[in-house]
Amino acid sequence: MPPPPPPLLLSNIESLPGYRVTACLGLVQGSTIRAKHFGRDIMAGLKNLVGGELRGYTELLQESRQEATSRMMEQAARLGANAVINVRFGTSSITQGAAEILAYGTAVRVEPA
Repeated sequence: MPPPPPPLLLSNIESLPGYRVTACLGLVQGSTIRAKHFGRDIMAGLKNLVGGELRGYTELLQESRQEATSRMMEQAARLGANAVINVRFGTSSITQGAAEILAYGTAVRVEPA
């Protein structure tokens, strides 16, 4: 069985220090739409009364960002990229209680400088 491909490099800047871009493969994106959980809503309402971090929502957003990033990386790998530069995240409300998390960037091939 062949070895697994090396992991994709991700950067939120327009370059990767120590690498040079040899090919630009285009925009890649990944998204997920998540709805709030009723139990989390109840706990968040209680937490609003006393203050503090809304951990249920923090976990939900972290999972959503990870899913969107994974989907973006899968698309980049299908294009033959070994890096994604200028990575950004966006969010938008779909309906009351549901939101889209979007990860996007530029798929590139890089090599050590």
